Amino acid sequence: MQAFSSDFQSDLETLMRWRRDVRRFRTDPVDEALLTECLDAFLLAPSVGLSEPWRVIRVESARARAAALANYSAANKAALAGYSGDKAKIYANLKLSGMADAPVQLAVFCDEGTDKGAGLGAGTMPEMRRYSVVTAIMLFWLAARARGLGLGWVSILDPVALCRDLDVPDSWALVGYFCLGWPEEVADTPELEDTGWEARRGQLPIDVR
Repeated sequence: MQAFSSDFQSDLETLMRWRRDVRRFRTDPVDEALLTECLDAFLLAPSVGLSEPWRVIRVESARARAAALANYSAANKAALAGYSGDKAKIYANLKLSGMADAPVQLAVFCDEGTDKGAGLGAGTMPEMRRYSVVTAIMLFWLAARARGLGLGWVSILDPVALCRDLDVPDSWALVGYFCLGWPEEVADTPELEDTGWEARRGQLPIDVR
């Protein structure tokens, strides 16, 4: 197996450390060739049974973007109502979506009904298809960050409504809605940590059985 140099290992750790969930974007366009380079990372991702169940929709039209933004706004309002006290105050000031500014927006789905892979590995754990999509997304995320782009994962959404608005096949399940573009700023700490929402663990808890 290929062994990588210590310099490469250090660079990889730096890339992972500076991978952030970006919410604040400049409106500058992303070059199509550069976007394609990042999306090609999906083709390198592992998948259960080599099923490659990821399906990507580029959300471009004004109608589709307006529907997605309205979806987020309604879900965000409902989420805020679920908090009280200090958490509600912090939540109300969080910027949890870059949908108003990000030049590239993508909806990524898992095709639960794909025949590719002949069901290998998904018979006992069908959720492995979705895990495969998440793995592909992470490679895409790192590829984008390595090129100076920022990616934001919007999870405050009604997935059923979004699937309906984007008119996707019934077998497709939403995994995530993503905003991509040039970040206004970069940081090596999560914004949720900086705002006092939550602290990152300093050590991985491991049980031994």
